[in-house]
Amino acid sequence: MSVKTITIDLEAYELLSRRKREGQSFSQVIKAHFGAQPTVAAFRERLKSVRLGDDTLAALEKLVKRRKREPAPAAIV
Repeated sequence: MSVKTITIDLEAYELLSRRKREGQSFSQVIKAHFGAQPTVAAFRERLKSVRLGDDTLAALEKLVKRRKREPAPAAIV
């Protein structure tokens, strides 16, 4: 595996270091945070292995319909 050396300031290092768990490399932290993001297709595949009750499915369907009518507001950062 090849490696690349980067320079970051102390504030960035502290932010990265706070996310790092014991036994985890900084590369693993970066990949977990910036790597492939979950997709709807992956979520649907995962749902195939989960058995949800009729009440739960109905609640989810209601939520999806409401979100279509009333989109969630943009997050303010």
